[in-house]
Amino acid sequence: MKQLKTKLRGDFPLKLAPARAWRTYIGGKLIEELHGSDNREDSHFPEEWLMSIVSARNVGREHIVDEGLSKVDISDLDVSLKSLIIENAADFLGQAHFEKYGTNTGVLVKIIDSGERLTVQVHPNREKASELFNSAYGKTECWHIIGGRNIDGEPPYVYLGFKPGVTREHWQSLFEKQDIQGMLDCLHKFYVKPGDTFLIEGGIPHAIGSGCLLIEIQEPTDYTIRIEKVSPSGFEIDDFMCHQGIGFKKMFDCFNYDTYSREETLDKWYVKPSVLQDFKNNREVELIGYKNTPYFKMTQVEVETEMEITNNGAFSGLYILSGSGSIVSDGFNQAYHIGDQFFIPAKVSGLTLRNEGNEPLKAVRLFGPEVQY
Repeated sequence: MKQLKTKLRGDFPLKLAPARAWRTYIGGKLIEELHGSDNREDSHFPEEWLMSIVSARNVGREHIVDEGLSKVDISDLDVSLKSLIIENAADFLGQAHFEKYGTNTGVLVKIIDSGERLTVQVHPNREKASELFNSAYGKTECWHIIGGRNIDGEPPYVYLGFKPGVTREHWQSLFEKQDIQGMLDCLHKFYVKPGDTFLIEGGIPHAIGSGCLLIEIQEPTDYTIRIEKVSPSGFEIDDFMCHQGIGFKKMFDCFNYDTYSREETLDKWYVKPSVLQDFKNNREVELIGYKNTPYFKMTQVEVETEMEITNNGAFSGLYILSGSGSIVSDGFNQAYHIGDQFFIPAKVSGLTLRNEGNEPLKAVRLFGPEVQY
């Protein structure tokens, strides 16, 4: 009991239970496979939310107030990460972060498996989020591809950014006619493979294509403007789920109508990895960093045997992509397996990742917004 109370105070890495969220599109089969589930089918639960203090916004499911919220992975204990942070924000998030952002982590992470193309959409940047939703956060996000599958013979792909020649007037007319092919023809289409990373700034139109398994790190909101009224699989989308309560006219204020060539789009939003350290078959690679956006950071660690990680007063998340072993912090030992996720409180000074399986450990480290320490 003493060890449990210590964990909940933020002295050790905290294992979190998988939090699934309902969405308008279908997918999730590859997430089920990741966890070794017997029920490996696509459904309307295509996303697993990580280190989440955000509740999903879904029409008809408003009564499920904790959908998407991360909870501690301890039997018979219904405790959310959000409640723990509110009770002890300085220890969990760090004093500097708490002074700047309060009890908000400032970040949300998801594992997404798209069994179909998502509807064409956009998220507000911070200026529009403040103006239209009275929110301190927009929804700039980043996709890092970790896997995928062919759907109907087509490999994984994404849509991103307006092509030259697109105007607000033309875009609105396509919406009014629900000319879906016309909408897609306005966007650049890119086939993707594991290791690809894209930054999607608020205001940039986009759509995750079918067959993508990816990690999405983003600002901590669920504001999604959809311009298709029916999903590719035929699901009719409620008006609110299209305009998020601001109306069909104002929703077009959320788009950035700057246009770019295909090469310019890749140059602007395709993020190349950079090696942070590489020592004795252990390495850490920055997938996206504060030089790209001040809103979040994500790295990948690859561990052959054992790796020390030092905290600098910042909280982080850890998601296991492959391997098995143990996480050791201040003498406290926790086992990990593929698909496990952990929240690392700022109070934790450091930890050791031990690879005890037959394949190298691969894990992503997930960080909130930039704070000067």
